[in-house]
Amino acid sequence: MTSPSDRPGLDRRTFLVGVAATGLLAACGSDPEPFSLIQRFPAGVATPGEIRLPFSLVDSRAEFINNGPTELRARVTDLDGNAIGEPLVAVRRDVSPSSYYSFRTVIDTPGFYAIVVDGGPADGANFQVSDPSEVAIPGPGDTLGGFDTPTLVDPGGVDPICTRQPMCEFHAMTLTDALAAGSGVAYFVGTPAFCATGSCTPALEALVEVQPDYSDSFVVVHAEVYDDTTAITLAPAVSALDLTFEPTLFITDTNGVIVERIDGLWDVTELRERLDIHSA
Repeated sequence: MTSPSDRPGLDRRTFLVGVAATGLLAACGSDPEPFSLIQRFPAGVATPGEIRLPFSLVDSRAEFINNGPTELRARVTDLDGNAIGEPLVAVRRDVSPSSYYSFRTVIDTPGFYAIVVDGGPADGANFQVSDPSEVAIPGPGDTLGGFDTPTLVDPGGVDPICTRQPMCEFHAMTLTDALAAGSGVAYFVGTPAFCATGSCTPALEALVEVQPDYSDSFVVVHAEVYDDTTAITLAPAVSALDLTFEPTLFITDTNGVIVERIDGLWDVTELRERLDIHSA
């Protein structure tokens, strides 16, 4: 995996481009009230294994649809249209700023694929599975490196260390200390006040809501994306993991090995499902 030191530095514009690139539109069907799919995950950072593919629906005015079907069915294909794996089903999950559907499938080989939603366009929406050597951001199977994230005692030059109002309680210890505590870690990187996609606030609120139920299994740590309220200079936590998007949540086992990385957006129900799996 490429080291962050081998990559050019990111400024705010580059970082936001990494977020904006998640918006892949695909026109759907000939329904009297047609809708489109908008990709809610960052491009180019998925690697072989279980792939999470969240999408939201938008109408012909490019406005989010929050009362869509209770579930959507889909299939993954290669670019020649050959089906990969079993058919997929995703339930609607309701969260600000839009409902979404999170498909999951297993893909073992890097390459370009398409997800075809029933009733949608025949060609579906394309996505990429990258070779791990080409992705700098750590993912499942990698060890999450320690980092002295800002705390109340030592903000490390970041002010504020939390843009949630009121401040969340996930700044009592650094990521380094959390990884050494002998528990799993849920490490959230995102900025509620300045998130370009509007999904950081509900993502953090979901963590705040569920944390009491998982305190025996996971230590939760939060790091902001920018080093001050001008939202221009990226905080050290971003460059430490070579992040190009937000929000993201790293979930580790007790040895600090990443068992899951959730990108883009999530609601309380999906968060509980994934924490239940990894705390069993």
